[in-house]
Amino acid sequence: MKSTKNVVGLVYPLAKEVAEALGYSIWDLEYVKEGTEWYLRITIDSENGIGIEDCEKMSRAIDPVLDENDPIEGYYHLEVSSPGLEREIRTDAHLEWSKGKVIEIKLYSQINGCKVARGTLYSYDNENIVLKDESEISLERKNIAKMNLYYEF
Repeated sequence: MKSTKNVVGLVYPLAKEVAEALGYSIWDLEYVKEGTEWYLRITIDSENGIGIEDCEKMSRAIDPVLDENDPIEGYYHLEVSSPGLEREIRTDAHLEWSKGKVIEIKLYSQINGCKVARGTLYSYDNENIVLKDESEISLERKNIAKMNLYYEF
């Protein structure tokens, strides 16, 4: 039996190869259970942005590769999407890409009476994320529930 913990590690190189052949990059890949259903979510990106046609092209290209390599045991839903304007920031690679951009951070516990911080990503390390606007704020990574690129409509 294949472990669900290893699915991302098994699928990522396959998805990366297919995405790069099509001119895309992988922004994120996750294998999650929602209710009783499993979802393999591949988020693709490109310098020119991603449209529905790009998602369809990637989905059609990766589907036979997944069938042939069979890295996932059992039934699952395949979803291919773009990261969107307010893309989620989950990895150090995402943080590096986001340097100098405005991000919004939701916290597990309040700091200065707030559970949301917003500012320009200045720096990060294994312990902290530093945002700058009128002032500088350092947030402990262990207190961060979610980070997104911030886009003001």
